[in-house]
Amino acid sequence: MSIYKIEIPTPYEVGDVNAFVVKGDALTIFDVGPKTMEAYDALKWGVRAAGFQLQDIEQVVLTHHHPDHAGWVDAFPYAEILGHAYNDKWLRHDEEFLRYHEQFYSERLFEHGVPQEYIQPSVHVRRELELVGERPLTQILNDGDEVPGHPGLQAFETLGHAQSHLIFWDEKSHNVIGGDLLLEKITPNPLIEPPLERSLGRTKSLLQYNASLEILRQLPVKTMYTGHGADLEDIPQLIDKRLERQHQQSMKVYELLGDDQLTVVQMTQRLYPSIFQRMLGLTLSKTLGHLDYLEAINLVTSMKNDEGVYLFKRK
Repeated sequence: MSIYKIEIPTPYEVGDVNAFVVKGDALTIFDVGPKTMEAYDALKWGVRAAGFQLQDIEQVVLTHHHPDHAGWVDAFPYAEILGHAYNDKWLRHDEEFLRYHEQFYSERLFEHGVPQEYIQPSVHVRRELELVGERPLTQILNDGDEVPGHPGLQAFETLGHAQSHLIFWDEKSHNVIGGDLLLEKITPNPLIEPPLERSLGRTKSLLQYNASLEILRQLPVKTMYTGHGADLEDIPQLIDKRLERQHQQSMKVYELLGDDQLTVVQMTQRLYPSIFQRMLGLTLSKTLGHLDYLEAINLVTSMKNDEGVYLFKRK
């Protein structure tokens, strides 16, 4: 599997995003950057540096639906577009799906203690769509599927950071294209996202993410090509390090909780006093992830009060 890495600028704090051109029986690009002109130029020149033109690309494969990865599907009008089914709703800019997202977030914010007047300004799903492309999937990839044109390159569903996340492991080289599952310098945020299957309610993103790390741990990986930063080796060691750090952060939440009964918003104020208002969605997601983890290891318990708001306390 010959892989050419392209570094693409993004307007996000995370910095550049990586795309990968892979030549097999088919010519495929994995991830395509956000839909900005700077990203388009980097994509075009990166594909050229790999020895190809944009129109030579036969397939676009998405690791997940976030704008920094799924923006420039529109740059490949004749290519097949492949990825997890969840991507398709975003790529279609599906109005009914967007309304479902907004309702989901409004309900979650309310039940975790956000005052009513802050809920509407905090729900900005449509803003994220500005940098997402508009070519829907031509093929859905499910857990265990082989990527067409790349014999032995297998998709693994690895949810948590995104409800659409896939990684791609090559059984011959033992290399993996890993999206944002495990990164060199940062830990991906376990974002709260509405599940595709609406009857499921809120998915516990951090617990999902940890389960996905265990899927990765079981694979014999030589090199992991990541969505941001450098390639990785020594995967199990890095996973252990990240899980240990996460456990320590969760125990800090446990200490801060003390003997009080708190909503997620109140806990977020304690944990991120200087930034929680400016980055409400992100800090709430992180706090809720830690509380979910503490509940899973039997240290805290949650219950809804008469107003329908969750309170967390030590067991």
